[in-house]
This record gives sequence, C-alpha cells and structure tokens, in this order.
Amino acid sequence: MFSLRLLARVLPSSCALCGQLCAGVVCDGCRGDAVIIRSRCHRCANPLPAADAAAGRACGACVAAPPAFETTIAGADYQAPLDQLVLQLKFGGVLPLAAWFAALLRDQVLRQARADLPDVLVPVPLGRRRLVERGFNQALEVARPLSRMLGVPVEAQLAARIVETAPQSALPPLQRGTNVCAAFAATAGVRGLHVGVVDDVMTSGRTLDAVAHALKQAGALRVSNYVVARTPPK
Repeated sequence: MFSLRLLARVLPSSCALCGQLCAGVVCDGCRGDAVIIRSRCHRCANPLPAADAAAGRACGACVAAPPAFETTIAGADYQAPLDQLVLQLKFGGVLPLAAWFAALLRDQVLRQARADLPDVLVPVPLGRRRLVERGFNQALEVARPLSRMLGVPVEAQLAARIVETAPQSALPPLQRGTNVCAAFAATAGVRGLHVGVVDDVMTSGRTLDAVAHALKQAGALRVSNYVVARTPPK
C-alpha cells in the first residue's frame, strides 16, 4: 500500500492559487502572499497595535460593547489572495482546502501562549436549505481536521440553526444583527464547558455573537472563536 508521502510524489498536486505543482494544496510562495501575521484584539481579532495586543487589551469596540464570546483566533485576513481559497472551499467544493485552513488555525493557536484550548469544537451550523444546496458545511469540514490537530473533540450536534436566515454577506451592516438574532439554539451538552466555535469568515461578528449567546444560554462557561479569515475593518 502506498504511503501518503509516496502517493504525493507519484501524483503531485497543483497549487489552488497559481496552479504550479507543489506538495500540498497551496505552494509556499502563495502561502506567504496569503497569510500575513498581525497583532489582533484578543476578543474580536481586528487589528490592534502590537503593544496593546501583547498586553492582552481589547479594542475600543469590544470594550464599549463586549460580545458574548471571550476570544477570537483568526488564521489570516479575508483579502486577496486568501479570499479566493475561502470561496473555492465554500462554493467550489475544494474540500482539501479544509485541512489546509485547519493547519493555518493550528499555527495561530500555537503562537498565542495565552490561548487555552476549548473542551469541545462546534462548527457554526448551516440551515437545512443551504446545507442541501451546498452538500456540506464548510465550517464542519474545517473543524474535523482542526479537532485532530488540537486533540479537541468536535460535536456538530451541540448547536443548530433554528431559523433560516438570509446570507449575511448579502445584507448591509445594520441589518446583520437582526438577521441572525435568535437564529441559533444550543443543547444542555455545553453546560460548564469552554466551547470553541469554528467558522470560515468573520466579518461583522454578528453571527458568531449570536452563536455564542445561544451557547451561553445553554450553560456554556466560555466561548472562543476559531475563524479561518477575518475581514479587516474598512
């Protein structure tokens, strides 16, 4: 039986961005262009001056209106060329990218000494209609390999989307909060746990805030977000 290393030599893959042959899903050159390490607010992962981030300070927005979650770890900014990889997974079904994104998140977790691992990982759930249309939940596809990398179990059934909502990306910012308000529910299986919520993109943070609120209502002690990409503020 071929080993995975030997199989990669016999059947090399091509970079999902530039198309050149490489050992993985994305070549080293494109990874360097796509992944920029930033100092971030520990709560919402928006950019923050290095001194403030090192001291564990939150950004002004999180101080003024604290979200229901305590921490957000982002793999990279949602901007070119990484945004194309996210779209390839989400709408193109390029599932091998899920493990690449999980490794990106794992690397960010390891860089943050203060980041306590959660007790369980929960992917942001899709509505039934969108799940049928897409055929998979991209957040769950990232959560599965991330679970193996961190040694933290993933339990998709602990949260559900109970209201079919319009896509957040299709709405103006002021409507995103009301769109997902009360859209999620969680089970009592999260009571007393530190829950890690996995998603592909965080923009306004309204969806993750709604998920965290549902988890806290069900008794979760703490909620941390693990997002592949964070949309930079405009």
